[in-house]
Amino acid sequence: MQAEHREQWGTRAGFLLAAIGSAIGLGNIWRFPYVAYENGGGAFLIPYLVALLTAGIPLLILEYSLGHKYRATPPSAFLQISRPTQFIGWWQVIISFVIAAYYAVIIAWAVMYTGFSINTAWGGDPEGFLFGEFLQVTDAPSGGLSYVGPVLIPLIAVWIITLGVLAAGVRRGIERANRIFIPLLVVLFVALVIRALTLPGSLDGLNAFFSPDWSAITDSTVWVQAYGQIFFSLSVGFGIMITYSSYLRRRSDLSGSAVVAGLANSSFELLAGIGVFATIGFMAATAGVPVDEFATGGIGLAFVAFPEIISNMPMGELFGVLFFASLAIAGLTSLISIVQVVVGSFSDRTGLRRVPSVLIVGGFTALVSIVLFPTTNGLHILDVVDRFINQYGIVVAALVSVIVISWVVRQLKPLQDHANATSAIRLGALWRVTLGAITPVVLGWMVWDSLQTELSENYGGYSNSFLFATGWGVALGALALGIVLSLLPWKQRQQAAAPEKEVQR
Repeated sequence: MQAEHREQWGTRAGFLLAAIGSAIGLGNIWRFPYVAYENGGGAFLIPYLVALLTAGIPLLILEYSLGHKYRATPPSAFLQISRPTQFIGWWQVIISFVIAAYYAVIIAWAVMYTGFSINTAWGGDPEGFLFGEFLQVTDAPSGGLSYVGPVLIPLIAVWIITLGVLAAGVRRGIERANRIFIPLLVVLFVALVIRALTLPGSLDGLNAFFSPDWSAITDSTVWVQAYGQIFFSLSVGFGIMITYSSYLRRRSDLSGSAVVAGLANSSFELLAGIGVFATIGFMAATAGVPVDEFATGGIGLAFVAFPEIISNMPMGELFGVLFFASLAIAGLTSLISIVQVVVGSFSDRTGLRRVPSVLIVGGFTALVSIVLFPTTNGLHILDVVDRFINQYGIVVAALVSVIVISWVVRQLKPLQDHANATSAIRLGALWRVTLGAITPVVLGWMVWDSLQTELSENYGGYSNSFLFATGWGVALGALALGIVLSLLPWKQRQQAAAPEKEVQR
């Protein structure tokens, strides 16, 4: 495939919707509200905003510039910077592969719970239903793979949709899908928030969420949490934005697009916080207990606390459908972007066309997902893999890439010049300072903080052997496989000297 025939977004709006769709995922809905509540409430918004401006948006601009300048996915982009750095790109691809494999199964849960909401199938014991009747989770990890039909079937459907969208291409598949999914997600979630705000006790929940604890501002842990939330929610560090920006036309506003995407993501997180805590306030008022007894995050919030709330809410069935459909759509747009990193990278380096790449690489990702995660051991594997691939995969890979680009190959100034050549918002020395100094320090602190916790006690009480196999083994294996892939001789694409034909708005 010739370079001038590289796929492109139809419009800037199409790219922005895809980038926003990637950023808005499960973590926006079930992670941000609890993180903000636990780290100062309203006061948390100050370090959160600082993190967005000093790390989130600068990192977005960096990744947009990398993909756009080199017109390539992570491995090919880093190869063009310097051949020894190619392993970083492949490292990010393997991380994306791992995340895609388990992320899809959570979307499958949300799909099933959308249906369960209609007749509140979880009954009077949402926790027992989730871990028992639905997921059939074993008490501890075991060696067998016993499949759970109610999870397997929707998971296959999720992968069929994802691979179908990717096979249709960047413009006809990813862009069109996000033009449908993102407006639909906003409509569903706004309707959910409006309903939540009309519930008795909702103001108590909002007061708990927004009431500032100003002492948190001086707590370094709170600042690390703020930077961590921005980092994980913007889809930076594992190649998505490099990949997406590689399909932009030559004259594209990179810094302006990063600002729009960053602010849109944060706005949705704030909206999620309002919806979640208004709902929690209702349940706390109904039960006659403080809000903090219902405040939680992650799977516990989505699949245990919210079903209990839905069962006790007037017109709860409709609310449940809105909530879980929003989760499924938010997850699906993110999954599409994650798998595109894997598909696009192998297509770039092998010369395979899109459909064969989707069938081979995307199909293999789906196969791994379907084999491992809709099983009675699936939740245990997901829990540990998610913990280690995030803390010691995404974060470390991002730290290494920022240090290499800033200090080793010294590409910040050329990338700044590239962004400034087409962007309305011009970058200055402050951009280089944030990426060369602030971001590495914060990411390094996040890794060190996680390591201290990891070495003091076994995560989740799991055995050493299980943690080594599914935790450290996966995280270190991603790096090792990235290095191996960077050493393989790949088919080289022919680079055209003529500029690419631009797509009209």
